[in-house]
Amino acid sequence: MSTDLIDTLVPLAPQEALHTTRHQRDKVVAATQGSHEALFDPALPGLSLGERLHVALSMAQTVGHEGLTAHYAQALRQHGPVQDSGRLAAARAFAHTLTVNPVAGDRGALLSLPAAGFSTPEAIALAQLIAYVSYQVRVLAGLQAMKALGATEAQPPAADEAPFVHPANLPAPGEPLNIKGFTSATLGWKAWLPVLDLAQATPEQLAVLDSSHPKARSSDYYLLLSQQPRILQERSTVFNAIMYAPGGLSRAERELASAVVSRVNGCVYCASVHAQRFEQLTKRNDVIAQVFEDPDTAGTTPRERAIVRASIALTRAPADFGPAAIQSLRDQGLSDLEVLDMLHAVAIFAWANRLMLNLGEPVSGG
Repeated sequence: MSTDLIDTLVPLAPQEALHTTRHQRDKVVAATQGSHEALFDPALPGLSLGERLHVALSMAQTVGHEGLTAHYAQALRQHGPVQDSGRLAAARAFAHTLTVNPVAGDRGALLSLPAAGFSTPEAIALAQLIAYVSYQVRVLAGLQAMKALGATEAQPPAADEAPFVHPANLPAPGEPLNIKGFTSATLGWKAWLPVLDLAQATPEQLAVLDSSHPKARSSDYYLLLSQQPRILQERSTVFNAIMYAPGGLSRAERELASAVVSRVNGCVYCASVHAQRFEQLTKRNDVIAQVFEDPDTAGTTPRERAIVRASIALTRAPADFGPAAIQSLRDQGLSDLEVLDMLHAVAIFAWANRLMLNLGEPVSGG
């Protein structure tokens, strides 16, 4: 039996073509498993393993993923009884909100955790756990849909040779779009919980900050998450391996999927960042304007529309995501590695949005 949980739950055997495809992204595979082990490490301080398993099980049940529900139910049985306290009830309520409607996980929802007795590091561990399970269920659902369809070669569609013409009603790429509360302007972000005091930081925390981002020591986001440094390190590795791996789906199309997920989830900050990156890569903003206006109808080509619609389907209802969504991508010429890259981009923004939406808020300026 594989020690990799995703391989076990899909399930994927080494001789299968999809196993080979998945393990072409070996850094994603390793860091996903590393994230799981960090989040469910019995030695993680503060938030008990029983509390973490209860939250993960409740999320799997809410989403309706049978395999993940069975996995966490078995893990909880092996762990033993957990006191059903007010603290556990607060954690489960927060998880339910973030599972079904992440934009509703506002400052008041977050501050219910300190009121129930959670320290800041415990609240961060809980938020990372909820975000990770949101990612995990979408990776599983996507891979299971690919497996159900089977391995077939994508057929390249007819090339669209129409020259690009910038829509006259839109600002030039690089100039901000502002549509229905979403923007491509540069935003900052402010945490709702106390951030790490660098004067009190451990060597491990400082090392994680310095490996995460050149400006991490002055970023509320990283100063908040670095209070659980091992979890942050694994999460950063997953993110970078998904968004910047060579080959496969183009960088621009990964950014498009990320912007779509962020728009659907209501994450103004993430939508702004990845709208900008799409524009920088493509020198166009027409599809971003469509995503901001109405993601359900967005896409300037059949390929874009397939990516947008599959991204929306996996974001909104992962338990219902099936082979038809994968076939729609193959019909537009996506290879299985490109499909996997798109699924990963959607899943990692299920994770990223839930941190940005539920631990702080966007502010004007970069």
